[in-house]
Amino acid sequence: MREPQSDKAELFARVDELLADLSAQRTPLPSLRERIRLRQAGGLSTAQIADVLGCPAENVTAWEAGKHEPIGIPRAAYARLLEGIKALERPEPREKPARRIPAAPLATAADPPEQPALFTAPPAHSAPPPRNQPPLPKVTPTGPLAVIDHADTLVAHFTNASQLPLDTDDLVGLLQWTLRSGLHQEALSPKGKDSDPLIVLTPAASTALHLPTELSDRALLRLPAGHPVLVQLNQAGFRLTRRGFGPWSGIYRPVVNNKRASVNVAVMAWGALSQDGWNLPPLPPSDLAQLLGIYADRLLTPRGSTAVCGVKLMTALRPPTKATYDPASGKWVSGPNPAALHTPFEPAPPEAPDVHPLAQGRPPEQAMEEEAWDWRRLPDQRERAEFPHVVGLDTNIAFIMAASSLSVGRNAPPRHVVAPAFDQKIPGAWYCDLSHAPHDPRLPSPFTATGQAPTGPAWYTTVTLAYAKELKIEVRPIEAYLRDDRGPYLNPWYERLRDAYLATMADLGVHKDIPQADYLAAMKRLPTADPALLALLAAIKATGKGGLGKLREGPRTIAAPYARWPALDQPTWRPDIRAAVVSRARVTLHRKMRRMLTETGRSPLAVLSDCAVYPAHHPTALDVVPEGPDRTGIAGLLRLGVNPGFAKEEGTQSMAWYQQQYNQGINPARSIKAPA
Repeated sequence: MREPQSDKAELFARVDELLADLSAQRTPLPSLRERIRLRQAGGLSTAQIADVLGCPAENVTAWEAGKHEPIGIPRAAYARLLEGIKALERPEPREKPARRIPAAPLATAADPPEQPALFTAPPAHSAPPPRNQPPLPKVTPTGPLAVIDHADTLVAHFTNASQLPLDTDDLVGLLQWTLRSGLHQEALSPKGKDSDPLIVLTPAASTALHLPTELSDRALLRLPAGHPVLVQLNQAGFRLTRRGFGPWSGIYRPVVNNKRASVNVAVMAWGALSQDGWNLPPLPPSDLAQLLGIYADRLLTPRGSTAVCGVKLMTALRPPTKATYDPASGKWVSGPNPAALHTPFEPAPPEAPDVHPLAQGRPPEQAMEEEAWDWRRLPDQRERAEFPHVVGLDTNIAFIMAASSLSVGRNAPPRHVVAPAFDQKIPGAWYCDLSHAPHDPRLPSPFTATGQAPTGPAWYTTVTLAYAKELKIEVRPIEAYLRDDRGPYLNPWYERLRDAYLATMADLGVHKDIPQADYLAAMKRLPTADPALLALLAAIKATGKGGLGKLREGPRTIAAPYARWPALDQPTWRPDIRAAVVSRARVTLHRKMRRMLTETGRSPLAVLSDCAVYPAHHPTALDVVPEGPDRTGIAGLLRLGVNPGFAKEEGTQSMAWYQQQYNQGINPARSIKAPA
């Protein structure tokens, strides 16, 4: 019996659809960096592209980060969109093509790739064409920032490698242009706001704008009151934030009709990008704009030191306020965001730093000491005889990783409880005696920063006591300060830093999921990679580390003992959260070292923070970590790889060197890395 013609047509249509889908899967796509560059060149956000393609914005972000690739018809549509943007691009003002980051090849030990450079050799400066040449093509400012240089006139360099001469010669005119330009970064959270534009002044630009070459006030690092530039800004209606006009400044006009008019300014001549976590190499303005654009795209628009950026990233991803409907007025108003930190709280007494007002009169043993390890031991006779070398293994972004999915207190003051039952779901500080816990001298104690066994009651975070329970140790808290409002506040912060770190490592030729030997070879080539990319990587890591440090920021100036300082009034001043992160990093490393001892019979000789020194037969990390069935290590043990929580080889030395360092009272983990 023959099938009806309609069934045959429907069947053929399904076959054609399948063939079209297979064809679409073979559609070539640009490199990861080119995808980002083209999107930025078109002035598009990931949300706009996702809306056109009918997919979540997270998919577009993942395609640009290389986490996974589009398939089927969406792949063909995505390729068509990128090709269309490329066709619409105007020619560069300069003769040479726009510089871009090439996709880094997979690193293998057998075939080491030639390391791609982020930037080609630049001219001495980026000046506009001479007066007798045709004017530059019209350029629309795009991106979150501009680097302002000066030769014959001020020139703005954008993150997509375009540039635009500016018709102004003073700071007021430059700020007015910036506010009209449309430069901004879209909000990182649906509850957040777009970022203010950033303008970076090269030394030539700041001189042209009548700013001094250096700040005479070296203590406060700000332009003195009464300076002509400040007078000019004031007369034009601009105001400065409390920190004044320094290396990083916020300049704004008062809010009108609920609209902000703010610009962030970075002055390179005053150290804005060469200190405080920023150590960028000398770059021409166009290349600098591109590099900062990558940082902004992967994290956020720079706002100050990398530490400041770290805490600003927390609040950008978890804004303290959100739109809330007010039934009384029938309007949407600004209200607190329960998933964020929106209210400042006093810490629990044991959590307060020694200079805090709550620490006045506090006995030393009542202070919480949840800090990273500084521990070392002498090798035993067998280790000295069997192992002629020592190897340092440093955990990748260990403290950033420790923030992942960590439940912390949010917007409730600590509740004091006497003789509580331990509950590992409640963040808090617990006073408990763990001196009865068994201690293996081959490993540092997970309960003290010194690595020595506790000798009496002490204050611990929930994370530490939960690990004690995991080790089958009896836990009987004497008292506690508990936080009932809790949640994984830092999780999106960790994820954004993780993705930025991995994407930058991939740009440098170091990829995920490669054999440990290939990873080790790729890391040995890393110091010779492009200095700009290496500086970007360092800035990303400093952003995470500095952001965690800001949670317990101390006073910046010398004040009376136990006097309050401004940071205490910030909702993000939370030493309890920092203590929980540090505690988690410490017990995570202890868990891996304990399993290493069980599986390999080898234990660390020294630990400093996230670096552990092991004895070795040969001067290589491959001698210490197990290979595993697929040569990528064994889960739960120390293993080599680029992933957060995996390890890299920090350095190798001789066993004799280790003993010499130990005898001098130095922790060998501090200096095992050979000087460059």
